[in-house]
Amino acid sequence: MRLVVVTQQVDPASPVLGATVVKLRALARRVDELVVLADSAVDGALPDNCRVRLFRSSRRAGRGLRFENALARELARRPRPAAVLAHMCPIYAVLAAPLARPLGVDVFLWFTHWRKSNVLRTAERLSTKVLSVDPRTFPLRSRKLVAIGHGIDVSRLACVDRPGREPPTLLVLGRTSPAKGLETILRAVELVPDVRLLVVGPSVTEEERLYRIAIERRVIELGLLDRVDIRGPAPHHAVPGLYAQVDALVNDMRAGATDKVVYEAAATCLPVVASNPAFDGLLPDELRFAHGDVEGLAAAIGRLREIDRNAVGRRLRETVLREHSVDVWAERVVELAR
Repeated sequence: MRLVVVTQQVDPASPVLGATVVKLRALARRVDELVVLADSAVDGALPDNCRVRLFRSSRRAGRGLRFENALARELARRPRPAAVLAHMCPIYAVLAAPLARPLGVDVFLWFTHWRKSNVLRTAERLSTKVLSVDPRTFPLRSRKLVAIGHGIDVSRLACVDRPGREPPTLLVLGRTSPAKGLETILRAVELVPDVRLLVVGPSVTEEERLYRIAIERRVIELGLLDRVDIRGPAPHHAVPGLYAQVDALVNDMRAGATDKVVYEAAATCLPVVASNPAFDGLLPDELRFAHGDVEGLAAAIGRLREIDRNAVGRRLRETVLREHSVDVWAERVVELAR
């Protein structure tokens, strides 16, 4: 079987897109040949049965033309690919469908985000299947939707038993986006004495850079300088070490996308406090709260001292292994392509 995957970047060190490489490697283990069409790629990041075609261009139109040319060449080769998978890039599903589907080649769109757009609507209409973590992590209603889990690399995430450290340290990990609910988390930490907070993540866009500045100012306003530490991005390989150093992950990302860091943390047996309703199959009720609910989050943080954190963490890991590992994800993609 040949499979074509379209993604933005192939770089295992990327703090934003590094996890995509793990998914590509898992797919490669299950097919005869994996062809990756990407805007940029690092040499040697993928197995020997992978070929990478770059379509980088300084202009959007040129990028689209180069992409279509690269895909047309792959569709002309024999045997034809079983499917083209657009990974978080709806526009490439739109561009691929007129070339691939008349030839009997399926077009899959993997998408997990709350953001609706006309491009996404068109991609949903033109794709053969839409793949997402959960029915609630795709923002449009679609009969084509298939829930296949998140695809977490559990091989690098060992279960860590954590002593009952005092004061406990909470971790927020990810881009400093307003969608992450950092204001809510800071205000909740203010309400819970003797709790420390570590915030780690990149600020990629101008909006995220401005939000980081606002959050740093808010820390000062709330008198939390001695309890809150805000740091820059951690490279992909350093993330497991971060999980091992803290006592719980806190996540208040808005509904519509299940943040992968929740599953990663859970895979290390780290307790997670999160608001997204789609985590109802992963987290116990006592560790969940409503998005933006400061008092509810503060109460959930307080309950961390009442539970057996190691026992809860082991149950979380079991669920991730069963439903959200990268091997489960890749098996489901390949099965749909057969």
